[in-house]
Amino acid sequence: MDRPILSSPSNRYRPDIDGLRAIAVLLVMNFHAFPEAMPGGFIGVDIFFVISGFLITGIIARELDQQRFSLLAFYSRRIRRIFPALIVVLCATLVLGWMWMLPAAYAQLSADVFASAAFFSNIALLLQSGYFDIESARKPLLHLWSLGIEEQFYLFWPLILMLVARLRLSILVAASVIGVASFTLNVALIGSNPVATFYLPFTRAWELLAGAALACSWNQISQTGAASNLRAGVGLLLIAVAAGFLDTQRAFPGWWAVLPVAGSALLLSAPAAWCCRTLLASRPLAWIGLISYPLYLWHWPLLVFFGLIKFGPLTLLERELILVLSFVLAWLTYRFIEIPFRFGRPSSLKIAGLCSGMAVIAAAGGIVVQGRGFDFRLPPEIRGLADVQTDASKWRVHECLLDLSQEMSFAKSCVDRDRHPLVFVWGDSTAGALMPGLRKAQETHTFGIAQFTSNSCIPALNADIKGTPNCRAINDQILALVREIRPDIVLLHGTWSQHLDNVAETVAALKKQTNARIVVLGAVPAWRRGLPSEVLRYFMLHHGLIPPRSSGAVLSNDDAIMRAKLVPLGAEFISASDALCNADGCLARIGDKASDISASDQVHLTEKGSVFLVQSIIDQVLDRRTPQSPNESQ
Repeated sequence: MDRPILSSPSNRYRPDIDGLRAIAVLLVMNFHAFPEAMPGGFIGVDIFFVISGFLITGIIARELDQQRFSLLAFYSRRIRRIFPALIVVLCATLVLGWMWMLPAAYAQLSADVFASAAFFSNIALLLQSGYFDIESARKPLLHLWSLGIEEQFYLFWPLILMLVARLRLSILVAASVIGVASFTLNVALIGSNPVATFYLPFTRAWELLAGAALACSWNQISQTGAASNLRAGVGLLLIAVAAGFLDTQRAFPGWWAVLPVAGSALLLSAPAAWCCRTLLASRPLAWIGLISYPLYLWHWPLLVFFGLIKFGPLTLLERELILVLSFVLAWLTYRFIEIPFRFGRPSSLKIAGLCSGMAVIAAAGGIVVQGRGFDFRLPPEIRGLADVQTDASKWRVHECLLDLSQEMSFAKSCVDRDRHPLVFVWGDSTAGALMPGLRKAQETHTFGIAQFTSNSCIPALNADIKGTPNCRAINDQILALVREIRPDIVLLHGTWSQHLDNVAETVAALKKQTNARIVVLGAVPAWRRGLPSEVLRYFMLHHGLIPPRSSGAVLSNDDAIMRAKLVPLGAEFISASDALCNADGCLARIGDKASDISASDQVHLTEKGSVFLVQSIIDQVLDRRTPQSPNESQ
């Protein structure tokens, strides 16, 4: 064996590493519970990656050096470490979902359970990224993407280490070369495909390999007091800067991830430093570090489910109490679930039982998915909610409604050729939801449709939209298409709330560069927790179906502002709120059944809702005639 293998750190327990785990999990918990106060807390996951690479590579290197490494024993340890707490949390999540989730959401949760049990949650989330996915704040297992990356890494890293040892090569060199390649791929892809860069193991492996490289270069690092204190101080500073400075608008990981990764590596390299010996190794932090894994597993599902049960935003006190409950459940899980399985004498019976339990959980998730969320759980009066689904074909997803994290080109079929007047629809996914109504209106009105819509991207030129880095580029592309296609009418629609000056810039550009009429449709009413959840809440409180009109929607405050800002520029403004709402409330359903609701979530109209809205405004869109009254059309 070559000497670099022998340079791994000793296997003596280091309480400061548990203290660093505590810092990591507290950052993540505070980011999830108090995102305004801790905007960069998501870097806690990156700290976990570095710790994991450092510890596990050190163990494997020592065992390879002693010629006693066994893949079977390695994976047996991983199973005993990961499976017990995860099985408990996945079971609890399935039970809570059964009790409190609507069928579509429960089917999605069960798909996530299956993916989590199979350790490819990160890949499943990558494939789900788009508009028909339940928003991340309502995904109880969203946080398990990191576990998927870690376990995928450990499928291959031990094999690579065995090969390196057999060829008598340097593990440090191997970790460095692969790590640099992974980091380069991360930097190269973060601009064009940020979602894939966030979730793929290839673009995250460098973070674990940073810890691995540290473990394999241990004897080359000075452990004197002054050097250790300097490294630890810089490490703490880097982590603090990352936690306070970064936020979800940054392209992460990319270059920004160097801050928490380097900070973690520096702290791990300095066990003799004062802050490591005194602060990180303190009993409170070390205790939190010991329960950090079940604490990480429990906190996010609890926050999500309590929000669902309340049917509203959680207060500050409620979120604090949920975190306290997370600590209690984490300690109970550690004491009565983790310790019996993880420690003590290993046995094939334990391993077989844990693997069987995980397989049963995965099978249960698959069965619920096949059963479409088991709508028989719901009372008959609201069971029709299970049939309210978004028809992607009518929105023309991936053709004329783009997911900008994955695509930037519209299909040629997005334009009705040789049909006039031609209505050019430009907006986000709420504009895409107008398509069923517009197609229905074509049965009674003569006009063509050109659809150019993109998720989370309102038609606001030169605006950087949070979470949608390609929005500015696609809007420039669409403006060029307007000039090329030369439509008669441009219909702008979106979830207006920000960048209204940029919307005005869009209107001005259209008036200057085209001869089209510019019609701006105001935002549709927003249902606080999603209209299906409002229907369920109403039934639980009143034991009846929600009335046709409800006060549970939030009306946009921007209609008057937009009218005053855009009409002088030559645009015509139509209020969607005026069409969908009156003194009795906003339109909740268009018919006598739960399946007749007007919105499928917070803001996306169902087909019936789309038909109703377009029927109310189509005359005004086409030729400025007075729109039909919503009450008359109903």
